[in-house]
Amino acid sequence: MSSWLSQEDFVIQRRPAKKTTIYDLADLAGTSASAVSAVLNGTWKKRRISSQLAEKITRLAQEQGYAVNMQASLLRREKSKIIGMIVPKYDNRYFGSIAETFEAMARERGLFPIVTCTRRDPDLEVEAARTMLSYQVEWLIATGATNPDRITDICLTSGAHSINLDLPGSKAPSVISDNFAGARELTRRTLVNCRNKLGEATPLLFIGGRGSDHNTAERVRGFRAAHEEMGIPIDERHILTCGYAPEKAENSLAVLAASEGPLPRGMFVNSTISLEGVMRWIKTSHHFEGRLPIIGCFDWDPFVALLGHDVEMVRQDVKGMLHAVFTIIDKGGSEKALIEVAPTFA
Repeated sequence: MSSWLSQEDFVIQRRPAKKTTIYDLADLAGTSASAVSAVLNGTWKKRRISSQLAEKITRLAQEQGYAVNMQASLLRREKSKIIGMIVPKYDNRYFGSIAETFEAMARERGLFPIVTCTRRDPDLEVEAARTMLSYQVEWLIATGATNPDRITDICLTSGAHSINLDLPGSKAPSVISDNFAGARELTRRTLVNCRNKLGEATPLLFIGGRGSDHNTAERVRGFRAAHEEMGIPIDERHILTCGYAPEKAENSLAVLAASEGPLPRGMFVNSTISLEGVMRWIKTSHHFEGRLPIIGCFDWDPFVALLGHDVEMVRQDVKGMLHAVFTIIDKGGSEKALIEVAPTFA
């Protein structure tokens, strides 16, 4: 057996009338109390206690109603087999799928996953990272972190590994979608849809995301590239990198419509989170009454089909991205690689 626990690492689960002691376990195992203590505190090999007796004592301890006190026992282990992940949102199919797939793939490897939502709050991200590290997580996956390098620095100080997912950093391996290629293709498809339905390929409006983050910057670059390739000029006022929150997309469209009047019917929406605000504005403003907009969304959700008209969508390859993450973990690598996974179209 690879590791053993001290008597301080156990708490009584049942038999509240009388707590079992190491002397009780010694009687049951037919050995000395010192031998039981050596097994429970992990020094049994130095005492030349046989593995058969060590296994017997550990089994008896479990049968007598002991449960592991994880924080105490972790202090004596070389590896905790705990893996952590922070995610920015739960109420989004993309991040929800990441969390669920991450947990399944971790358990397949005998790891115990911990996931927490940080709401795109830099302070919550740091708090979550430090708390997980206090439980000696071996790896911390920073998903969509506002400052991934800060998370990496905290992990390095604690001797833990980190990987960036969804948004890249410069100090740890990063696994992200190929945002440029995905956005270029999504823009091209949406422009073609505009041409087919409106009789001409008119420029699109870009809405959502933070202009300062890597993913949005790459998607804007792909958006520009597709327009240029099709010879369609862009109105710079129509690139609205207003943030991801639904209300920000809604407010930005309202302000733009108030200043310009009719808006383009073709839209590139940067996520389903932003799409929620876009659809709310369309419904409440009646701006496109009788002439539904033509939308491309860099995200995927099957319920969008219920909107009543076609929406072109990018589906980020969650399984492919997490396969790349766990390949790094399985190999124990910490090289500062940037891995881009191609999205698909639904």
